[in-house]
Amino acid sequence: MKILLVRPRPHKDTIGLQNLMICEPLELEYIASNIRTHGHKSVIVDMILEKKELTYFVEKYRPQAVGITGYISHVNVIKKYAREIKTYDPAIKVLVGGVHAEVNPQDFESEHIDYIIRANGLRTVTEILDRLERGETMDDLPCLYRREGGKPRKETSFPYLFPDRSKVDRYRSRYYYMFHRNCSLIKTSFGCPYQCAFCFCRQITDGGYFARDLENVIAELKTVKETEIYIVDDDFLVDRERILEFTRLLKENHIKKRYLIYGRADFIAANEDVIRAFQKAGLRAVIVGLESCDSRELKDYRKMTQVAVNEKAVRILQKYDVECYGTFITGIHWKKEDFKALERWIKKLGIVFVNLQPLTPLKGTELYEKYRKDFIIREDEYEKWDLAHLVVKPTYISIRKYYFYTMMLYYKTMVNPTSVLYMIRKYGIKDTVKLSIGACKVNLQYLKKLLLP
Repeated sequence: MKILLVRPRPHKDTIGLQNLMICEPLELEYIASNIRTHGHKSVIVDMILEKKELTYFVEKYRPQAVGITGYISHVNVIKKYAREIKTYDPAIKVLVGGVHAEVNPQDFESEHIDYIIRANGLRTVTEILDRLERGETMDDLPCLYRREGGKPRKETSFPYLFPDRSKVDRYRSRYYYMFHRNCSLIKTSFGCPYQCAFCFCRQITDGGYFARDLENVIAELKTVKETEIYIVDDDFLVDRERILEFTRLLKENHIKKRYLIYGRADFIAANEDVIRAFQKAGLRAVIVGLESCDSRELKDYRKMTQVAVNEKAVRILQKYDVECYGTFITGIHWKKEDFKALERWIKKLGIVFVNLQPLTPLKGTELYEKYRKDFIIREDEYEKWDLAHLVVKPTYISIRKYYFYTMMLYYKTMVNPTSVLYMIRKYGIKDTVKLSIGACKVNLQYLKKLLLP
């Protein structure tokens, strides 16, 4: 079978972090390598970077099937793609997968979508293509979504081939994350052992967590040409002994790369020696879910940490020259004073890079039903469920003021002369200008929300 694998372009109304980062479509690279062993052929098209419409590529490659993956903000875009594909050729089979399809497959119901994959994507895509080639039905394929079907059991191991990164060679030079240019992705674990109230990732693995064997991870790293590595585990900082073993193996195998990871503040605060060892092995930056400068909010979010712990974690990262990308949740019950308090806290700690996300109760989390009656965005306006749009009506301030205070917080923490000079000195003027241009594009989208909420 010949399959076209597609990463969708964001909807025009989605507030686009692609202006600050575009990473390789790792899930599609995994599909490409693993279906190849069954004789299937694939082409990956990254619509984020392509200017032509999808039908151009359907006509160019003449696939028998098209596979599309995306997040909640892509649901309507994916349905549009499916309609265009079927209009061009009704015989082409359309497969849809990804994290949102696994947790909320019903959102993709459409006469133009043939198969919605709700679990174990690599094995299921391969089985679909095998059966299509043999002319068999999918009636007993357990991981396909059916209204009357039960919930399939998720895999707890990852016995698959490494991703075929060559499939996106033509895009490779354009993949980056902030200052991490020509960045490659690797995933070493699945799920998260913690239980934050707002978190979506636990729903994907039904609350489970498992990690790949480190020898296998090292073997994959040896195949990656790029120096900048983004480890996209939901939380890489889980097991201190595993991380120390990872640093030992990096040294033993003479692997010299630089790493960007996700990690919890409480782990960093309690394991300074691990951060020191990892920094020597190449750790360059950590995306830390600091979430709030108010311990009461941290308790409500079930972060199981304290503001003092967050502060200690930030200072440890700074001590070892590891960049802290701090992510924060701006609360629904916030007033102007709360935005000001967060601004003071960020400046006190000297955090240069922040990501502000309005509290977004994603479908599948416990917060969804709690706030559903207060939604100000329709549930089928998926493109606005991007962790940047305000989804729940603010309690004390207007929507315009909420966006205004968010914009001001970005400007006062990231665009001030001290932060800009820091970026230039550390990363150079060229990359600082590129990042600034991307940030301006995002702020223009926020400005539109401010003028036309």
